[in-house]
Amino acid sequence: MKRVGSRSHSRPVLGGLITACCLSANPALAQQKTGPGISGDESLTWHGVTLYGVIDLGLQYDTHSAPFTPYRPAASGNIVRQNDYQSQFGVTPSNMGQSRVGLHGVEPLTPRWSAVFQVETFFNPQSGEIADSLKSLAANNGRAPTAQSIGIDGSSAGQAFQTAYVGLKSASFGTLTFGRQVTLLSEGTIQYDPNYNATAFGLLGASNTYSGGGSSEDNRLDSTVIYSLNFDNRAHLAALYKPSSSHGAANSALQANWGLQYAGLSLDGYYSKLMSAISAAPLTAAQVTELPGSGYSTANSLAGTVSDDTTYSLMSSYKMDALRVFAGFMYIQYTNPEHPLSAGVGDIGGYVLAFVTNNAYTHSKDVRVYWSGARYRIVPAFEVAVAYYGYHQSPYGTGKQAGCSTAAHNTCSGSLDAYSLDADYHFNQHFDVYLGAMYSGVHGGAASGYIYSTNINPTLGARYKF
Repeated sequence: MKRVGSRSHSRPVLGGLITACCLSANPALAQQKTGPGISGDESLTWHGVTLYGVIDLGLQYDTHSAPFTPYRPAASGNIVRQNDYQSQFGVTPSNMGQSRVGLHGVEPLTPRWSAVFQVETFFNPQSGEIADSLKSLAANNGRAPTAQSIGIDGSSAGQAFQTAYVGLKSASFGTLTFGRQVTLLSEGTIQYDPNYNATAFGLLGASNTYSGGGSSEDNRLDSTVIYSLNFDNRAHLAALYKPSSSHGAANSALQANWGLQYAGLSLDGYYSKLMSAISAAPLTAAQVTELPGSGYSTANSLAGTVSDDTTYSLMSSYKMDALRVFAGFMYIQYTNPEHPLSAGVGDIGGYVLAFVTNNAYTHSKDVRVYWSGARYRIVPAFEVAVAYYGYHQSPYGTGKQAGCSTAAHNTCSGSLDAYSLDADYHFNQHFDVYLGAMYSGVHGGAASGYIYSTNINPTLGARYKF
């Protein structure tokens, strides 16, 4: 394969130059939309189609963790989790950026119109597995917490492609794309997280619940339509719609984004409404014994909590020479679903919800997530980041649990705090090494059922991009 090519000297080397353009304005967004940001002659571009990929591996020690999983994209939990029962050391993938391989293409149709597409697959280089968060949950079916491995819900469920869309792009009228796509809210957290959603060094990347607008499974959504429009790189707007059987029905989704840039300031607001969103969990030992016979097994069955999730968020950053500072706030409200789901409903990746809870939020659960931090480029090749992340949930229990603030019940008010410090050295566009750690601690209802309430995860790793 030629490293660079085009059909006409009058046309730019589209894949590489588009990546370079996006990278200069927004390195995180470029990584998500067009791969890892390899520009110019270094990109693997031929006839407007760019092959790209990332392999990210490191060594991590967790003071409190369950054993690492070969299935979940990040393998470790990174923040403190309910089933953390021992210290853990091992090889972890995708600490700084998701390991993946993909194709991105831009085909000029007229001087001002182009066709675009992207397909992308996530994988775990330490195990060779296609990334599958729901398989990490199913692996814990029927197990006591102290016998479980890391199991965390997510949008990666063993699909052949995590991203798969096609669309049209116009210099004047914006971009319209169709398919399985990263949501607007998730793109926002990538851009405005001081750690660009790095799973090892930030709450937003380690959890994905918040960038998913309340559900980790909704960072990417099937069957979406996204429209975006940019006004001279000073303002922009975008909308996402996922239809279902009818507007507002189960599994439909609506998101909106508006933002502006002025000098070094970047500011974005987001709205998200997810109907009948699913948060999956492993089956208890009792549920395993109650599984129906036909079509259900411990390999493909999970439990699920269903909710209607509404999110409002404001995110910002300001760049001053080598320093960039970040701040964000997100409000998420969980309510019982207007359209309940029944046991046996299919989840992403071909998994089945054998047991479904539709009444977890008789009183709405109100969550506030906030963060701030900074990145400082000491020299062109070396950058450090420091960040703080906070989470607070309102009490949402009923009866004797109403208004509680202890760790006795998960419906009590509670909080999580996380602090991180990391450094990243780039030898060139293709290869960098990183070192850092994140502390996380839970309190009140957010710590209910936890074996340990804190974790620290020092991590050393390397990343190759092409």
